[in-house]
Amino acid sequence: MAHLHVMTGAGDKLDMPVVKTITLSDLMLALRRGAEDFWAKPTHYFLLMIIYPVIGIVLTVWMNGFYTWPMLYPLIGGFALVGPIAALPLYELSRRRELGEEPGWRDAISVFHSPAIGSILAVGAMLFFLFTLWLTSAQALYESLFGSAPPQSFQGLFAQVLYEPGGMTLALVGTAIGACFALVVLCTSVIAFPLLLDRDVGAYVAVETSIRAVVHNLVPMLAWGIIVGLSLFVGALTLFVGLAVILPVLGHATWHLYRRTVASASMIRNEAHG
Repeated sequence: MAHLHVMTGAGDKLDMPVVKTITLSDLMLALRRGAEDFWAKPTHYFLLMIIYPVIGIVLTVWMNGFYTWPMLYPLIGGFALVGPIAALPLYELSRRRELGEEPGWRDAISVFHSPAIGSILAVGAMLFFLFTLWLTSAQALYESLFGSAPPQSFQGLFAQVLYEPGGMTLALVGTAIGACFALVVLCTSVIAFPLLLDRDVGAYVAVETSIRAVVHNLVPMLAWGIIVGLSLFVGALTLFVGLAVILPVLGHATWHLYRRTVASASMIRNEAHG
């Protein structure tokens, strides 16, 4: 029964999410409100802000020591794949501010006591599987072109891509494969995690709703994916320091994007009784 609850949730038919139509202007509004949430009480977000740059810097140092530079680009891209999980506390902060509360960092970690935590973990496990599959695919592509001996510096990797046969193939095919993984993650999770925090609908319904939201609003959602991808790239170019602002803003904005994309349960009930 517990497994069934994780997959299907605890609600009735009135809780089935209804997807609304959004436009590009809704993306801008979500970003603006995300920035407002971020700046409302930035001292409360200090711990959340510092985690992401530290992880990025540690990964860079680790790759420098073990000569795994070919995995730098896939690992940076992996931020987009597992980002929805890392942003869970930010969704919770935005949710509480929406209710008129003044949340602190302790409220951010209260997300792990959510009634839907089982479903959240189930969707999170799916994202980690996709992240692992992406890294495996990237490694296999590199070895198929250059063999199993990696370059011992970033400059060596850069020279491989620019000057050696197979370099452009690595860049273009690797980017295309990464884009496919990112598209799958966008479709399955852009709405799923905020929805599960808001309503315990179960992992299956959350993922299904996220897919419907992307299909129904294909152009705006693809534009959102491009915004996220470019923002992460810019953050990485600043030695990951820019991620301290970019990721929290995107996390808060995703909550507001969810609010504009999925009709609330109370709205559905009112229409049903009307």
